[in-house]
Amino acid sequence: MKGDILIIDDNHRKAAAQVVNIILADIMNSKSKYVISIAGESGAGKSEIAASIADKLEKYNIKSFVFGQDDYFKLPPKTNENKRKEDIGWVGMQEVRLDLLDQNIDAVLKGNFSLTKPLVDFEADKIGEEIVDLENYKVLIAEGTYTTSLKNVDCRVFIDRNKLDTIESRKKRAREAQDEFLDNILTIEHEIISKHKALADIVISKEFEARKVK
Repeated sequence: MKGDILIIDDNHRKAAAQVVNIILADIMNSKSKYVISIAGESGAGKSEIAASIADKLEKYNIKSFVFGQDDYFKLPPKTNENKRKEDIGWVGMQEVRLDLLDQNIDAVLKGNFSLTKPLVDFEADKIGEEIVDLENYKVLIAEGTYTTSLKNVDCRVFIDRNKLDTIESRKKRAREAQDEFLDNILTIEHEIISKHKALADIVISKEFEARKVK
């Protein structure tokens, strides 16, 4: 998403390094592209850990492309926020074109490396598109709240941090007002996302320790 700001710290790098240590052999032995999903609640560090995993894999000469779920929302950010205020029931997986994200990843896995994908401009509150060439990318990383539910994934990573754990991260990001309305949204999202932990292959704890669970 254009306009997004990543604040990467040592905790993100630590967790990313541990994830890479767990899956590196699988990536290297994979005869096709390898797909990772990174899910968790708002402010959990999904984007930062995804970027840190990509940086760590680069040291092994493995190129990674990150698909951000934010690009796949049906409505641009500010319009989506207004929609939520009109109808709190709008909050949830129905806000996101997860089917399109699945289709995009599937297309790349089938050899369609030149991909036209959505691209959100946060400041302009618009959804445009971009063309990316993914032929030389070995790893595809899909990060976002609901990405555990994607179909074409080799390793599902879940960040086990809730709204109480992520207050400071959300304040630093400063993308939304920290008020009662946001708290209601985070509560709804928690009810959905917490159930996805059981599907994870790797769980990252509140202390940013990664462990394999499957």
